[in-house]
Amino acid sequence: MDDRANTIAGWVLMAGIAALGLSIVTGEVFRGERPEKMGYTVEGVEDDTGGGAAPAEKPFAFYMAQADASKGENIFKKCAACHNADKGGANALGPNLWGVVGDSVATGRGGFAFTDALKSKGGKWSFDTLNPWLTSPKTYAPGTKMTFAGLSKPQDRADVIAYLNKQSDHPLPLPAAPAAGADSPEKAAAEASSNDTQKAKNVPVQTEAQAAKQPEHNIGGETTPPAK
Repeated sequence: MDDRANTIAGWVLMAGIAALGLSIVTGEVFRGERPEKMGYTVEGVEDDTGGGAAPAEKPFAFYMAQADASKGENIFKKCAACHNADKGGANALGPNLWGVVGDSVATGRGGFAFTDALKSKGGKWSFDTLNPWLTSPKTYAPGTKMTFAGLSKPQDRADVIAYLNKQSDHPLPLPAAPAAGADSPEKAAAEASSNDTQKAKNVPVQTEAQAAKQPEHNIGGETTPPAK
C-alpha cells in the first residue's frame, strides 16, 4: 500500500514539475512587453488635447483690409448650390447675391421669400453684419432657413465678402488696416493684466501691530461676523 502511495505522489510531483517547466518556456516564447504609449488610437478622430485654445480673433477690419476677392470667389463655390452672384441672375434655393453688400437685409432680391427670423434683423448688409452671418447663420438669426454651417476662419469670411462686394455696380471701399496691435484682443488682455498687477502693488499691507489697533469688527471686512 505504501509503495502505491509513493508512486502516486511521485507522479503528482512529476506533473507539477512538468507544468512549472511548461509555464517558464511559454513565458519566454510569448513574453509581453509594456507598450511605449498606453491606450490605442481610434482612426479618423483628431487628437486635440495638445493643441491648446484657439487664438483670439483680431477686429474684423484687420481681415477685411487684406481680403482677397479672387480667393473669396473660390470659397464662394461652397455656396453655389443655393446662390449665384451674377448681375441679373435668378434666385435659386437662396436669393441672387449681386449687389448684396450695402443692400437692406432680407428685402428685395426679386421677391425672394425671406424668413421672419432674418427680416427681424433689419439694417443693411455691411462688412460687420455679414461677418457674424457667415460665421453661423443659425446663431445670427435663429429660425433662418439657411442650412449652411458657416465659415470658421475669419480670413475666409473676409475674402468671400470682398468677392461679393465686387459683384456690384457700386462696390464699397475696403477698410484700411488698423494700427498694429490697436484694439486687438492680445493688447486688451495685456493691458488688463498690467492694470491688475499695478493695483496689487498699490494695496498697502498691514503689519501685525497695525492690525491689532483696528476695531475687532473691522479686521475681516464688512461681512465678517462679530467675534464672540
